[in-house]
Amino acid sequence: MIPLHQPFISGNEIKYIEEVIKSRNLSGNGKFTNLCHQFLQQEFNFDYVKLTDSCTAALDMVSILLNISPGDEVIVPSYTYITSANPFVLKGAKIVYADSLSDNPNIDPAQLPKLFTEKTKVIVVMHYGGIACEMDEIMEIANSHNIYVVEDAAHSLGATYKNRFLGSIGHFGAFSFHTTKNVTSGHGGLLVINDEQFYERAEIIWEKGTNRKMFLDGEVNKYEWYDVGLSFYPSEITAAFLWAQLQNLLMINAERLKSWDYYYEVLKNIPQIKLLEVKDYSLHNAHLFCLKTPNREKRNILICELKNNGIMATFHYLPLHLSPYAKTENTIKLKEAEDWADSLVRIPLYYDIRTEDQDFIIQKIKSIVQNW
Repeated sequence: MIPLHQPFISGNEIKYIEEVIKSRNLSGNGKFTNLCHQFLQQEFNFDYVKLTDSCTAALDMVSILLNISPGDEVIVPSYTYITSANPFVLKGAKIVYADSLSDNPNIDPAQLPKLFTEKTKVIVVMHYGGIACEMDEIMEIANSHNIYVVEDAAHSLGATYKNRFLGSIGHFGAFSFHTTKNVTSGHGGLLVINDEQFYERAEIIWEKGTNRKMFLDGEVNKYEWYDVGLSFYPSEITAAFLWAQLQNLLMINAERLKSWDYYYEVLKNIPQIKLLEVKDYSLHNAHLFCLKTPNREKRNILICELKNNGIMATFHYLPLHLSPYAKTENTIKLKEAEDWADSLVRIPLYYDIRTEDQDFIIQKIKSIVQNW
C-alpha cells in the first residue's frame, strides 16, 4: 500500500535525544527548546514564539490570553479540524460557523460581516493545505470591527501570503508538529504572537501561571503564582526531535513542492476533476495534495478503487456545523463547506515519495474517472 503520508526522519533525532538524556535536563524549556525558538524567529520573522505540546495547546493559550468567556462569539470556518473551535468552546464561547470559498476550502471573507454581532471577539482562519486565506481582506474587515484574528496555520509552516509568512499576519498564529505534518516531533505545536501587548502574559501562562522566567533570569529570588496557566511546553526530548527536523525544513518543503507540482501538471488537464486554486501571490508548502470530484458518490468510488489498487486515499474534514456536537434543530446551510466535505479526495504526498509511485497513482486516477 502506498501510504497517504509518512514522516521524514533526518537521522539526527536519536543523536539529539541522547544528548538530552545525558544532560539530565528532560523536562523542557532548555537548550533544544531555545534552539527551536531561535530558528523559528530568524527563519520566519516571527517576533515572539513558544513551543507547545500541540496546536490545540497553542490555541488554548490564545483563548486564555484573550480572556474568552461565556457570551463571547468566535467565528470559525466550518471546514476545519475540531481543534480550531475546541479551545474556545472550553472557555464557554459560542462558535459561529463560516462557509468556504468555491475554489478552495478556506474561509470566505465576504461572509464575515454577515456573521458579526456585538459579541464577536475572534475570527479563526485556517490555511488549508498550506494555501493562504485572503489575509488582507480578512485583516481589514477584522480591524475595522476591533476583532482579533487567529491563524490556524497547522498545515502551513514555511508558506507565505504576499511575501509574508503565514502565522505572522494575524494577531496570533498556531502551528502543528503532528506526525502528519511536513516537520514533526510526533506530537507538538507552536504559538506565534504578533501583538506585543501579549508577550509578558504569554510567558507567565506558558510557565503554568508563574513568574518562573523572572526567577531563572535572576530578577526575583523566588517564583510565584501570578495568573492562570497550564503546562504548555513540550519536554526537551520532544524539542530535540523537532530540532533535527527543523534543520531540514527548507529541503523538506522544496522536495514536497516538486512532488506536488508533478501531480498538478498532469492532473490539471483531467476534466472530470478539479484542483485547488493557488493564487500567484501565495507560496504554499505542499502539505497535502487533494482533488475535487463531482459529488460524494464519485468521491467514494475514487477512494475505494484507489485502495483496491494499493493506494491510500481519503477524504478530509466533515463540516463542524453538521457534527453531532454542534447540530441543532435549526441547522444552518453552508453550501461550499458541505460541497468540499462531499467531494474532496486526498492522495499520497510525502518527502520521499517515488516518481514511479506518483505515475502509478496518476494512471489509476485517469483510468477510474475517464468515464464519469
